[in-house]
Amino acid sequence: MNVNEHDGQHEQAGDGAQVSTPTPNDKAQVPDAAIPELVIISGMSGAGRSTAAKCLEDLGWFVVDNLPPALIPTMVELGARSQGNVARIAVVVDVRGRRFFDNLRESLADLEAKNVTRRIVFLESSDEALVRRFESVRRPHPLQGDGRIVDGIAAERELLRELRGDADLVIDTSSLNVHELRAKMDAQFAGEEEPELRATVMSFGYKYGLPVDADLVVDCRFLPNPHWVPELRPFTGLNEEVSGYVFNQPGAKEFLDRYTELLQLVATGYRREGKRYVTIAVGCTGGKHRSVAMSEKLAARLAAESVETVVVHRDMGRE
Repeated sequence: MNVNEHDGQHEQAGDGAQVSTPTPNDKAQVPDAAIPELVIISGMSGAGRSTAAKCLEDLGWFVVDNLPPALIPTMVELGARSQGNVARIAVVVDVRGRRFFDNLRESLADLEAKNVTRRIVFLESSDEALVRRFESVRRPHPLQGDGRIVDGIAAERELLRELRGDADLVIDTSSLNVHELRAKMDAQFAGEEEPELRATVMSFGYKYGLPVDADLVVDCRFLPNPHWVPELRPFTGLNEEVSGYVFNQPGAKEFLDRYTELLQLVATGYRREGKRYVTIAVGCTGGKHRSVAMSEKLAARLAAESVETVVVHRDMGRE
């Protein structure tokens, strides 16, 4: 089952309700401790925004779908007056409200000035996957107009380019089904206490393409390939003999040590800037030997530095 936006399961919030904007005097009376946590869910149409929102709703978040960006600060103000009943708010922002989309940057600046803890989750997917999903439900893309689905996708991708760059968490759903996307959201938001930094270390094969949701990319192709050692070829980087072969090569241990030091510096900067999630992609030719072994060692180093770490081997088993 593919992830898509058109399952009709997520209802609009606040139909028929009248919302009054708090006065400046009212805002001054709201204690910082009462301000709810905020997550903004956005991304490509068809990439799984509704599924991500439903997952947060199941985890107890108050979810508002397709809220105009200009009303996000008002929603936070109202949540702050709920006496703790609305402690976590998730807002879905997408191109259905495109005439309001220019107001998002102003709203984000307003939230920052009020010390609101907010995170942006961006759902990404390949053009091929998005076209397949829209064709399967026989619905047009919101921005295609009189053109083709691919024209709408291109227009939306350009419209969302800056927001994607500001996102705290980017999830590529190209090869995910609904259940796998929910598992990723659960892994990030189900914990009662938010860790300082969460990292996903992903091995991949360059011949299958770069991961589009990677923040940092590491290339292990400078190391000799175990694929050309007949007794090691059938195994993966999870095998002790393969891992031993990789790390006995000149430069392998030094690379791991120095890149770990670099990541410590980067992690400090991410924490300072409020970035809570990072995806580190480690690549080799096929994503089976070198990148897998390096990912496992790198993840262990990060975990030792109190970074909550998940390891994903994207292409292992594809050969």
